[in-house]
Amino acid sequence: MALTAQDITGVVGIIPTPSIPGADRWDVENSVDLDAAAKLADDMVRGGVDVLMTNGTFGECAALTWPETEAFVATVVDAIEGRIPVFAGATTLNTRETIRRARRLEEIGADGAFVGRPMWLPLDSKGIVRFYRDLCEAVPNLPVVIYDNPGAFKGKISAAAYEQLSKIPQVVASKHLGLLGGAAFFDDLRAVNGRIRLLPLESDWYYLSRLFPDDVRACWSGNVACGPAPVVRLKELISEERWAECQQLTHELQDALEPLYPNGDFPEFLKYSIQLDNAQFRSAGFLQTGPTRPPYINVPEDYLEGARAAGRRWAELEARYQTSSLETKGTS
Repeated sequence: MALTAQDITGVVGIIPTPSIPGADRWDVENSVDLDAAAKLADDMVRGGVDVLMTNGTFGECAALTWPETEAFVATVVDAIEGRIPVFAGATTLNTRETIRRARRLEEIGADGAFVGRPMWLPLDSKGIVRFYRDLCEAVPNLPVVIYDNPGAFKGKISAAAYEQLSKIPQVVASKHLGLLGGAAFFDDLRAVNGRIRLLPLESDWYYLSRLFPDDVRACWSGNVACGPAPVVRLKELISEERWAECQQLTHELQDALEPLYPNGDFPEFLKYSIQLDNAQFRSAGFLQTGPTRPPYINVPEDYLEGARAAGRRWAELEARYQTSSLETKGTS
């Protein structure tokens, strides 16, 4: 049975695409470290992640060849073994190629597609709705998570577009900027009226779930690639309505992520997000990964140091909450 919005709950983890040494060269072939990919996918399940998504921005969807993406997704699906849903990234620069990829990813065994709109030129609301309708018509049994990233896709999806998108049964969720988008989250939440699961960042989850407990029942997190334990613990605290502890952990997450954004400037971060996220992951040490792929390689050194600091801070949280989880299980 196909997944619905009601099935998207808990921690929606988004993972990078591990690379081999030398992946930053233009002439590298088969740059994906498939062994590391399989281990990372398994670690996400064992760590308590509820849904997995691949090949977003820091998953380097724009820098991978199609054979690399295909091999990576197949490896992830095999490693997951049906334990949690996998939404595979299928974003391209046009409708027909996105459909071709989505069909193949469905054949590989992906449970759904994680798809941003074509962005060579910006699409208006009518164009955005048409794109997702065409995709869902072409692949009628594949659930879709929308990728709403204003930096990557030249603008925010409007509330009016969300209202129309929410009437497409296959569209089950949207990766949203949450409170980073200001009041847009509230407008979009009203527009979808429970028909799409809007996913805020993990650092916004507590606030929004407390305001909208029936609607905000999941978050997205790329930081699970630094270790999932803090976000999984937040999920547990939210489910138990332990609000003071939720707030404390949320502050810890925000403090850990603070140096990731150069001078506190999120738009500046977006210019280098692939490189900075990669540096954060490598510094945290939870996963084995290599360099980013061309052309997304260069970044100011002081920005990199901030990302590494964020990784180190997250690693401290991972160690603490992983230990806390083990102690809890040992006394239960």
